[in-house]
Amino acid sequence: MIELRPANTLGHADFGWLNAKHHFSFGQHHDPKRMGWGSLRVWNDDEIAPGTGFPAHPHADMEIITYVREGAITHKDSLGNEGRTEAGDVQVMSAGSGIRHAEYNLEAETTRIFQIWILPDALGGAPAWGAKPFPKDDRSGRFVTLASGIAGDEDALPIRADARVVGATLKAGETTVYAIDPSRHAYLVPAKGELEVNGVRVATRDGLAATEVTELRITALSDAEVVLVDAA
Repeated sequence: MIELRPANTLGHADFGWLNAKHHFSFGQHHDPKRMGWGSLRVWNDDEIAPGTGFPAHPHADMEIITYVREGAITHKDSLGNEGRTEAGDVQVMSAGSGIRHAEYNLEAETTRIFQIWILPDALGGAPAWGAKPFPKDDRSGRFVTLASGIAGDEDALPIRADARVVGATLKAGETTVYAIDPSRHAYLVPAKGELEVNGVRVATRDGLAATEVTELRITALSDAEVVLVDAA
């Protein structure tokens, strides 16, 4: 089963400082048919104006992955962690039993991020935060695991969920294949470029949901940057 979710059909919220598209129900956007995809609960496509951001607020029992598409995001939390994550890099927060954090765009340009929430395997536990650079050249023509709770993915940022987040950069005409157990749920979004996935054309920032397939065959129709979640 493969379903294309065009960007112009997604939920939308514009607060001036924040322009957001919601692939799933979030905040004031409620779609009972799109409450999640397996353990993937949220995929927000956020544009944050310079000098603005999310003030300190709480989370619990959620794995929150931030993929920076353009610009940079600056993080500060109640554990004392502080960090700046820039384009192409990733930060992960395991909210666990509870954490407060703020996320600001302190840059002179608009910051664009994908914020991905995945349900954890178990509730509670000590909260944690981490970030890591993932040079785009290292994932040229292939998927690299960015965040994962699956055994064997030691080079990725750790999350507490039976899921992984992978990324690839493809030149126009290049093809890569992602193999997946048909019982799992894949969700793919091109951060840039246009793709053909198992015969389905996917434009920039469209979502593609897939299950009951053994592989995703991804061909770049233009130079592309791809993010994919593989969730239970």
